[in-house]
Amino acid sequence: MEERLVEIELKLISVEDTVQQLNGLVYAQQQQIDDLRALCRLLIRQQEDGTGAPPRLPADERPPHY
Repeated sequence: MEERLVEIELKLISVEDTVQQLNGLVYAQQQQIDDLRALCRLLIRQQEDGTGAPPRLPADERPPHY
Protein backbone atom coordinates (compact mmCIF):
# COMPACT_ATOMS: atom_id res chain seq x y z
CA MET A 1 0.00 0.00 0.00
CA GLU A 2 2.80 2.40 0.95
CA GLU A 3 4.62 1.68 -2.31
CA ARG A 4 1.48 2.43 -4.28
CA LEU A 5 1.04 5.79 -2.53
CA VAL A 6 4.64 6.73 -3.29
CA GLU A 7 4.09 5.82 -6.94
CA ILE A 8 0.94 7.96 -7.11
CA GLU A 9 2.71 10.87 -5.44
CA LEU A 10 5.58 10.66 -7.93
CA LYS A 11 3.13 10.65 -10.84
CA LEU A 12 1.34 13.65 -9.34
CA ILE A 13 4.62 15.54 -9.05
CA SER A 14 5.36 14.74 -12.68
CA VAL A 15 1.89 15.89 -13.78
CA GLU A 16 2.22 19.12 -11.78
CA ASP A 17 5.59 19.81 -13.40
CA THR A 18 4.12 19.18 -16.86
CA VAL A 19 1.18 21.50 -16.13
CA GLN A 20 3.62 24.19 -14.98
CA GLN A 21 5.61 23.87 -18.21
CA LEU A 22 2.47 23.98 -20.32
CA ASN A 23 1.26 27.07 -18.48
CA GLY A 24 4.55 28.77 -19.36
CA LEU A 25 4.14 27.82 -23.02
CA VAL A 26 0.53 29.01 -23.12
CA TYR A 27 1.56 32.32 -21.57
CA ALA A 28 4.37 32.80 -24.11
CA GLN A 29 2.05 31.91 -26.99
CA GLN A 30 -0.56 34.37 -25.75
CA GLN A 31 2.08 37.09 -25.67
CA GLN A 32 3.00 36.25 -29.28
CA ILE A 33 -0.67 36.29 -30.30
CA ASP A 34 -1.15 39.69 -28.65
CA ASP A 35 1.94 41.04 -30.43
CA LEU A 36 0.76 39.70 -33.79
CA ARG A 37 -2.72 41.18 -33.29
CA ALA A 38 -1.20 44.57 -32.52
CA LEU A 39 0.97 44.29 -35.63
CA CYS A 40 -2.03 43.34 -37.76
CA ARG A 41 -3.99 46.33 -36.44
CA LEU A 42 -1.05 48.59 -37.27
CA LEU A 43 -0.71 47.17 -40.79
CA ILE A 44 -4.44 47.47 -41.42
CA ARG A 45 -4.39 51.08 -40.21
CA GLN A 46 -1.41 51.86 -42.44
CA GLN A 47 -3.10 50.24 -45.41
CA GLU A 48 -6.29 52.22 -44.82
CA ASP A 49 -4.32 55.46 -44.44
CA GLY A 50 -2.33 54.75 -47.57
CA THR A 51 0.93 54.93 -45.65
CA GLY A 52 1.49 51.19 -45.83
CA ALA A 53 1.61 50.88 -49.59
CA PRO A 54 4.62 48.85 -50.62
CA PRO A 55 7.29 50.73 -52.55
CA ARG A 56 7.15 50.24 -56.28
CA LEU A 57 9.88 48.12 -57.72
CA PRO A 58 11.66 49.18 -60.91
CA ALA A 59 10.46 45.93 -62.53
CA ASP A 60 6.85 47.04 -61.91
CA GLU A 61 7.33 50.38 -63.66
CA ARG A 62 6.35 50.79 -67.30
CA PRO A 63 9.12 51.65 -69.70
CA PRO A 64 8.98 55.28 -70.93
CA HIS A 65 7.97 54.31 -74.48
CA TYR A 66 4.49 53.06 -73.37
